[in-house]
Amino acid sequence: ELGIRIPRPLGHGPSRFIPEKETIQVGNEDAVMHTLFADSFAALGRLDNVTLVMVFHPQYLESFLKTQHYLLQMDGPLPLHYRHYIGIMAAARHQCSYLVNLHVNDFLHVGGDPKWLNGLENAPQKLQNLGELNKMLAHRPWLITKEHIEQLLKTEENSWSLAELIHAVVLLTHYHSLASFTFGCGISPEIDCEGGHTFRPPSVSNYCICDITNGYHGVEEIQASPVATIPVKSVCEVEALMEKMKQLQECRDEEEASQEEMATRFEREKRESMFVCSSEDEESAPARDVSRHFEDTSYGYKDFSRHGMHVPTFRVQDYSWEDHGYSLVNRLYPDVGQLLDEKFHIAYNLTYNTMAMHKDVDTSMLRRAIWNYIHCMFGIRYDDYDYGEINQLLDRSFKVYIKTVVCTPEKTTKRMYDSFWRQFEHSEKVHVNLLLVEARMQAELLYALRAITRYMT
Repeated sequence: ELGIRIPRPLGHGPSRFIPEKETIQVGNEDAVMHTLFADSFAALGRLDNVTLVMVFHPQYLESFLKTQHYLLQMDGPLPLHYRHYIGIMAAARHQCSYLVNLHVNDFLHVGGDPKWLNGLENAPQKLQNLGELNKMLAHRPWLITKEHIEQLLKTEENSWSLAELIHAVVLLTHYHSLASFTFGCGISPEIDCEGGHTFRPPSVSNYCICDITNGYHGVEEIQASPVATIPVKSVCEVEALMEKMKQLQECRDEEEASQEEMATRFEREKRESMFVCSSEDEESAPARDVSRHFEDTSYGYKDFSRHGMHVPTFRVQDYSWEDHGYSLVNRLYPDVGQLLDEKFHIAYNLTYNTMAMHKDVDTSMLRRAIWNYIHCMFGIRYDDYDYGEINQLLDRSFKVYIKTVVCTPEKTTKRMYDSFWRQFEHSEKVHVNLLLVEARMQAELLYALRAITRYMT
């Protein structure tokens, strides 16, 4: 009546992929989750949708929030406005306007120069110089060499120190992988963000206008669909997967493949991963408001070992996170190595010993297959792992989802999310995304840190 336009949420709940009634409702959380919500609110000034989806796994969320808070707000080599700007640069590489918008606000809040937001060319030369590393880390980290590191550390007045560069690399990898989580879980923008609201008057007149302001949309009742029946095929899917895990365990106990055979299986899996591509593979031009934060918009993911290119395999026993990367990060940016290590471990070892409706299941074989498949796509090989297990445990629709979320997250669709593990809980699919996020981040870090180590030696 007063002519005030009242925004209505465009989406329902924190995720476009997970029905709102199946997410954890604020007010119904337990004491542990409540503390995490409070911590998230204190750190970010809002309870964001990433937190509301990640809270399916409180132990991981706690580690994630602690790490992110340390990277953005605690003492460190880079000034605060640089940190948020690097977050913008990294998220923009994957056209993740959700994260870009959050950090634009944070960047201005900590005193960043609004002119920098008009485009990367308006930022200081030092940050512009980071553009090349940003694009390679996001799309083809195996191409990073010690020469790229040298260029950043030796460019006279715009040079980076080693400590600053480590901070920047961790931020870039953090936001590339967080973009994967955002798209992989279909995170919706909050009501106050671009794309999160509309001002259209409600089209249904059977509820009061004040309901809209209270966040009630009435749509659930109108569009209530009949209860979905679970297809028999997807029930069999779970049983079949458990049976395969059992058979693989028995084969492991009986015989072990030779080193040559293991190497052959890795090469085969690496080649096969090239032929896994999303069906929605059309080129999409990045939106102008996001693409202005990075250069070379045509540069994107290309397979690790596509025809005519030979990039040597990255062998984990030559350079691993545990033996090399961790200590390098911790030495140059104290405590961050420890925080990242804890986060990797929690994601990799997280289990509730359940699979869909089954309890008391050892899922370690499945978790390892997912992690190692991602590293295999990045050309990283574990000598003690039998890559033949991947094809047994991960079916094609699941591989399409994994590769899309990890390599081209902006192309992830609800159809891809729905098409794998149809019988599993949404919390289990979110758990898969945590594995994807951390395996991707570690793969990027390994290539960057190995190049820095080579430069230093």
